[in-house]
Amino acid sequence: MPDPLFRFLGIPTVVHASGQLTQNAFGLVEHLAAEPGFASPLHVHRREDESFYIIEGEAAFILDGKWQRATAGAFVYGPRNIPHGLKIIGDKPCRLLILAPPSGFEQFVLELATPLNAPPAPPDLYQLVPTAARSGIAILVP
Repeated sequence: MPDPLFRFLGIPTVVHASGQLTQNAFGLVEHLAAEPGFASPLHVHRREDESFYIIEGEAAFILDGKWQRATAGAFVYGPRNIPHGLKIIGDKPCRLLILAPPSGFEQFVLELATPLNAPPAPPDLYQLVPTAARSGIAILVP
């Protein structure tokens, strides 16, 4: 049975592996179609590392103040306690995997899930910031 699809920050998303499945070793999340222009807020994970594998499309990542461009086949590692974020660039949606060891990040994603048929909307910072804080993620809002 396929994993259920939902929206996370407006992006069609699926959780492929949770801590329950991996003995808390990691969570694996896939963004199926992040639209060009989408950008995550700059943030810091205190509990887990966050790695990205680009399946299709292009993204720009900021890691510790330095930007890098990633296209299909690229792997980007974001260690915990390092400020980072991403922006989808190019002219087509980006499909990417997010691997976060140890597990826990996927629960944050699920807590902010909205139905797949809901219209895409920008992140609600009044919901995002406290939810992230409970998950050990600091949103670095200007």
